[in-house]
Amino acid sequence: MLKTKALYLSAVLALGVLATAAMAQEKPVAGEVKEGSLKGKTLTLVSYGGIYQDGQAAALKEFVEKSGVTLLNDGPTEIAKLQAQVESGNVTWDVVDTDDLPPYVYCGKLFQKLDMTKLDVSKIPEGQVGECSVPAMNYGVVLMYNTEKYKDNPPKSWADFFDTEKFPGVRGIDGSGSPTGGLLEQAFKVAGGDPKAMTVADIDKAIDVVRKLGPDTIFWKTGAESQQLAESGEADMLMMWTGRAMTAVKNGAKYTPAWQDWLVVMDQMTIPVGVKDTDASYALLNAYLGKGAQEILAQQTSYTPINNDAQPKVDASVAAFLTNTPERQKQGYKQNFKFWVPNFAVAQEKWAALMAGN
Repeated sequence: MLKTKALYLSAVLALGVLATAAMAQEKPVAGEVKEGSLKGKTLTLVSYGGIYQDGQAAALKEFVEKSGVTLLNDGPTEIAKLQAQVESGNVTWDVVDTDDLPPYVYCGKLFQKLDMTKLDVSKIPEGQVGECSVPAMNYGVVLMYNTEKYKDNPPKSWADFFDTEKFPGVRGIDGSGSPTGGLLEQAFKVAGGDPKAMTVADIDKAIDVVRKLGPDTIFWKTGAESQQLAESGEADMLMMWTGRAMTAVKNGAKYTPAWQDWLVVMDQMTIPVGVKDTDASYALLNAYLGKGAQEILAQQTSYTPINNDAQPKVDASVAAFLTNTPERQKQGYKQNFKFWVPNFAVAQEKWAALMAGN
């Protein structure tokens, strides 16, 4: 009897070890995908176009070739379009790159709460994984100015950006979608306010500072447009995504950044509610988080990789726009998430009115 019981316990333990080993083997590893696992399937990645989305496609090339998936690209990301898809039950976007706030505002409504057992987030910088999102990359919104226009008296801060008397010239502002919380906080500071004590009523004060820039303001709609404004010299000062700023300078734009209080932002990668093949979407996300994919993304866009092991090989012109160095981290300005998430809808409505000329 004792011998039989011992054999039984040994068998149970052996099965447990095998099960544990199997589970360990199935645990996702960032960047890895099974050969042919998505053959015959199609996924649509939605992002913001231009060099950034090209870089994302390049980063996912190995995933596409190995998995056998057909990867389509769409964009730009628009919350209204996604909401229409979710509400109609016909979701055609499988993985969506968004601004930093929407995944927090619409978590569980438009964006799925992520199952972290299907992702390897162990290499992502601390504090950057949300309930409904993982970071797409780290970057900044930086004040770029025309060196030939301002010469020996260049702007040094966002306060100078909003000072049209001391620094006359055409401004270029991100009008591609949601308001940039960090920019509105800087505008509120110009109005004499403290961003840490900002109230809903203060959103109007901040937007008024932007409005007072006057008719010589261009609200660019895409990253490509902002880049063109720099390369053509049409705008004298521009708020630009660092990737676009880097590319414009490499293409000969006579612009340079004022790094003080550059706005710390990161795009988010999400899976919409109602996608047709959730597991396939997770597979793409997990591949995107890999060391190799992030190195390729950084090398092609200058955006800072979000895998801590990534060591992109970049030249000096690209390295100059990476935001993860100690110096840049000290100069960065982080928006007040606790304020903007609950007040996002109000800010969006007021910003949309500004974009409509009201």
